[in-house]
Amino acid sequence: MRLPPSLKDSPRALAVHILNRVDAEGAYAEPLLDSVLSSGRPRAEADRALLTFLVYGTLRTRGLLDFLIDRFYRGNPATLDPGVRNILRVALYQVRFAEKIPAYAAVDEAVGTAKRLAPGRDKLVNAILRNALRGLEGIEFPDPDSDPVGHLCVALSHPRWLVERWIGSFGLEEARALCRADNEIPPFTLRVNSLKTSRAKMLERLEREGFEVRATALSPDGIILAKTPAPPRDLPEIADGLLLIQDEASQLIPHLLAPRSGERVLDLCAGSGGKTTHLAALMENGGEIVAADNRQAKLRALESTARRWGALAVRTAIVDATDPNGTVRLGTFDRVLVDAPCSGLGTLRRNPEIRWHLTEPGLAEMPPLQGRILANAAACVRPGGTLLYSTCSVMPEENDGVVAAFLEAHPDFSPHRPPPAVPAGTVGAEGYFRTFPHRHGTDGFFGALLVRR
Repeated sequence: MRLPPSLKDSPRALAVHILNRVDAEGAYAEPLLDSVLSSGRPRAEADRALLTFLVYGTLRTRGLLDFLIDRFYRGNPATLDPGVRNILRVALYQVRFAEKIPAYAAVDEAVGTAKRLAPGRDKLVNAILRNALRGLEGIEFPDPDSDPVGHLCVALSHPRWLVERWIGSFGLEEARALCRADNEIPPFTLRVNSLKTSRAKMLERLEREGFEVRATALSPDGIILAKTPAPPRDLPEIADGLLLIQDEASQLIPHLLAPRSGERVLDLCAGSGGKTTHLAALMENGGEIVAADNRQAKLRALESTARRWGALAVRTAIVDATDPNGTVRLGTFDRVLVDAPCSGLGTLRRNPEIRWHLTEPGLAEMPPLQGRILANAAACVRPGGTLLYSTCSVMPEENDGVVAAFLEAHPDFSPHRPPPAVPAGTVGAEGYFRTFPHRHGTDGFFGALLVRR
């Protein structure tokens, strides 16, 4: 990311710059933040940590921050410039949640940032923040008893439509627990490449290097880094193909499919190959894995990862999974994975911006798309073969609803319970795999195994 020279060493101004791009472009924060940090700016490690803290913290608490801004701005909140609003959000996040940062310092930095990024609006920023400092102690949230939806929207920073959906689907207490878990900082989780090493060896190696590590509770391949002496993304073990950054629930999806050596396997929406390389490891490079995607850049990244990981069984194919003519040309397979495009509402701990980008009409567009892809994938399953439909969403309409519609239209498929290796606490009575941040400490994932008769 090209940075204006005046921003390069200011973590607060850089945070506002990233948040402005997240809003204007509908972009994800993680690649923008990684781009800034990889440029070497800001230089000081404490400032780099502060930048990360501000970006993710502001996104996670944006509902609360906007509630405060709207009460301390003496004009029409709808007319407030988005760039000015992000300056105010970052400042108020520090005042409210950064105990080591004095309030006056947060305000002074916000005024300075306004002079750089919103010339002529520095006096407005100063006035709103001074009003907030005087009135924060007396602010009252919506009452949790008479207005539970409004209370969760503000206190736990989720959009109203989503809170209403979750209360309707899961009940008030489950919805509250899910919202609360979404605002927690997720663990830094890695998957071990069993083609090259073992989890026991990697745990020992990382401990020798000064990391505080533990094995994941659900995935047999995962490691959690608790305390690190160096930025964990810079681990040489990642570059060497020994470790991959991957949430624990995501690591369980290939175990759900349970491919065997010698089989022919299709990963239809392969992306950059996190699950593809895992399938190769479970198959011990025996058999064939076709990794299909409609984005050439993703497949190039996948091929690079596969080489680094020693995943020799993988080959790639450019395929539009929504086109039945494209998928049928791939042939038939013993096992097919459809890790479908979805809302991502199970990953709000890691991608808090999704809750502000996604709309209710946008969510409604997902199930028809997922259903088309699943139907096309079914034609690639040989008789007696297995089809796995998975998402990183907790929404019933993207999960149970899509599977129910598919089974009604495809009587030659029937549900199948996960293999015993999949932790029992992640499998419901109906036999579907589910994880939730507030129940399992992982991202929210769904998986349904379907066998062709």
